[in-house]
Amino acid sequence: MSPPAPDPSLYLGLISGTSADGIDAALVRFASDTKHSHCELVHGRTYPWDATVRSRLVALGQGGDATSLDELGALDVQVAQAFADAATRLLDEAGVGREHVHALGSHGQTVRHRPEARHPFTWQLGDGNVIAERTGITTVADFRRRDVAAGGHGAPLMPAFHAAMLHSLDEDRAVLNLGGIANFTLLPRVGDVRGFDTGPANALLDAWCERQSGQAFDAGGAFAASGRIDESLLARLLDDPWFVLPPPKSTGREQFHLDWLQAQLGDAGISAADVQATLLELSAATVADALLATQLNTRRVLICGGGVHNPLLLERIGAHLPGVILESTAAHGLDPDFVEAMGFAWLARETLAGRPGNLTSVTGAKGARVLGAIYPA
Repeated sequence: MSPPAPDPSLYLGLISGTSADGIDAALVRFASDTKHSHCELVHGRTYPWDATVRSRLVALGQGGDATSLDELGALDVQVAQAFADAATRLLDEAGVGREHVHALGSHGQTVRHRPEARHPFTWQLGDGNVIAERTGITTVADFRRRDVAAGGHGAPLMPAFHAAMLHSLDEDRAVLNLGGIANFTLLPRVGDVRGFDTGPANALLDAWCERQSGQAFDAGGAFAASGRIDESLLARLLDDPWFVLPPPKSTGREQFHLDWLQAQLGDAGISAADVQATLLELSAATVADALLATQLNTRRVLICGGGVHNPLLLERIGAHLPGVILESTAAHGLDPDFVEAMGFAWLARETLAGRPGNLTSVTGAKGARVLGAIYPA
């Protein structure tokens, strides 16, 4: 008797973002095979990294160098094994056999992103061969490099998914992802979809909080709320020339990290809580400035990512955007904690259907491209 065929509507998405605070896994069901098909989160979970592996990933992501090619090769496999284990655990918890999943989309872990270098590249660890071998599921991985090869930034990649799921003919909208880095997808009623990074969201907040308190993140923004914004420090941070670059633009830990912050702090003697409050204001101000400069008539901002759980950050963004409705993507059927993982399940589906996954109006690539490499089960 032959094994059961995979369910053509069932896909799995995996991602670890800029903060490397865990592996997000999402099991997704699509209503049909069309690009704009409704999708349902069947089960989602975030799994923690091994502490030693995470430490190396964060160090590399902030611009650190690997000790050897052997270390990079081993880390590529370790990341893939962790991703495969996350997929297997998710399916076990959901009570779904791996044989029923049509395909898996894995973003991997970004350790370096240099789309504007002399030899442009972006690098995500997590060997798709290993994931396919350990899960027994057809795997699509390495989504970003084809766009970079075509002259694009390879980021952000979620705008195509956001447009397929959240576009409205009734109002100009924006989708704001508050991950380690903040990025916008602009969804005008009429016209091209655009998207770009705006700067740090949680990456600096988390890194500073962890250095000062040992806590991986500032729960509820309590640490920032205990301090006051230092206007002089804020001005120095905002003076970084990256913030005034026009889209397409993308960034990561290699640009905004603790050494960058320390260079602006110098010997100013600012309290740790005041630094945290100032970093939160930096995130809020750069998000708002970017939106006002690019889509002035935005009626509604749909928010996803870890920052959706920081009420102080949302309050400060709202203060900079009076009259704009801020709400979670949950109000539109997408769990804010798993939008990106769901997006990579969707991108895997687009790749297998032979449809492009990038938007040239977002990344700056010279053409639409089918993204990723396919590793059969």
